[in-house]
Amino acid sequence: MKRPSLPVNTPLVDRLPPETRVQRRRLRACHECDWISALPPLGSGEKASCPRCSHVLVKRHRYPAQRSMALAIAALIALIVAVSFPFVSFNVSGVGNRIELSQTATTLIAFHQPVVAIIVIMTIAVLPAVYLLSVIWLQFGLLHGKPLAFSRDIARSLAHLTPWMMADVFIIGALVSLIKVAGMAEIELGISFWAFCVFAILLLMTTQSIDADWMWFSLEGEPLAPEGTQTGMTASRQDLTGCPTCGLINAFSRGRKSRCIRCHEKLHHRLPFSLQRTWALLGAATIMYIPANVYPIMTTTSLGHSGSSTIIGGVVQLMQMGSWPVAAVIFIASVIVPVGKLLALSWLCIAVQRSGRPNTISRTKLYRITEFIGRWSMVDVFVVAILVALIRAGSLMSITPGPAALAFSSVVVLTMLAAMTFDPRLIWDAPETKASTSDNRHSGSH
Repeated sequence: MKRPSLPVNTPLVDRLPPETRVQRRRLRACHECDWISALPPLGSGEKASCPRCSHVLVKRHRYPAQRSMALAIAALIALIVAVSFPFVSFNVSGVGNRIELSQTATTLIAFHQPVVAIIVIMTIAVLPAVYLLSVIWLQFGLLHGKPLAFSRDIARSLAHLTPWMMADVFIIGALVSLIKVAGMAEIELGISFWAFCVFAILLLMTTQSIDADWMWFSLEGEPLAPEGTQTGMTASRQDLTGCPTCGLINAFSRGRKSRCIRCHEKLHHRLPFSLQRTWALLGAATIMYIPANVYPIMTTTSLGHSGSSTIIGGVVQLMQMGSWPVAAVIFIASVIVPVGKLLALSWLCIAVQRSGRPNTISRTKLYRITEFIGRWSMVDVFVVAILVALIRAGSLMSITPGPAALAFSSVVVLTMLAAMTFDPRLIWDAPETKASTSDNRHSGSH
């Protein structure tokens, strides 16, 4: 068994990984295909993947608690700087405006777009701040050998917060906005802009540095897997289920509510009504996508003349201005990604109900891609938020949000929820379930 080469004065939480403190096999059920496998001893930078679908089960880091705490503190400082100084300013013909980061949301409220404003401020500042404070709270307690109050509940919330933090997407939206304005006015980037870029990078590094397996073991230990648990087969066939939050394998009784014995997360054999909920969310997203493209997403006033532009109209306008790369970014984020996600999830919902089990690997990869790219559609919403706050020079030049902003924000949120409610394990076990159902019917007829 590998031993970490760390100094003896390193805090216990960082000095000894779980496998060196437990002299037994540690089992995991894959979240994507339900396959049970044993975790091998891991060194720094190594990872353990599911042998069936290649989903990463555990990724080990060197000094996990110290690393994530240091990154979280640095990211929080960068965020404080980003919200305390001017973000960007513009000047045209002696008239200009300077905004702070928070104004990208508060200005939307003045234009009767409170829902979009809440989405913007929550995804770029509030949720990331909560996440970083949670990481600091958790790791501070672990580094001192005594978890602080509410640590288990806070640790459980980390995985749920991660998909909704979009600082990196906001940076892309800011760059697109500045490129669109650069040809019409002089742009000056403030301290806040650069601080937010640093914050986005540090936030991403913080989320990547979290070693959930190590963290949960340090918080709550690791109870034994149910007696008789076998590797090399699915958990559902053994009336077991893997916790989606801490990874622990639990016994599961169908038809009865249960929670993980380690982190108290709700357990399900499969996400209840997964396909029905996914179809409902996809239907709602499809309906909202129509007004998102039919109605204007923003209205631009220049020298007293106003003109509205839809998402596609904005792409065409950028192409006419010669900004092909920016037009490509907006087209991919606002058209290809949401439409592709709707089609991909619809196809997966249909595919899991077919008999046979071909292309399970490719279907699982499609699901992973679909889940990953969904948040990037928010680029266009962030572009609108930044331009509306920045370009406010009366009849000389101003931009106001259109009704499509709310509709398109709804599309992004609904498609993200649809991906979350779809249970990828159905890709692998739907044929088995059908076969089992068929066998039950035949046995009942004799």
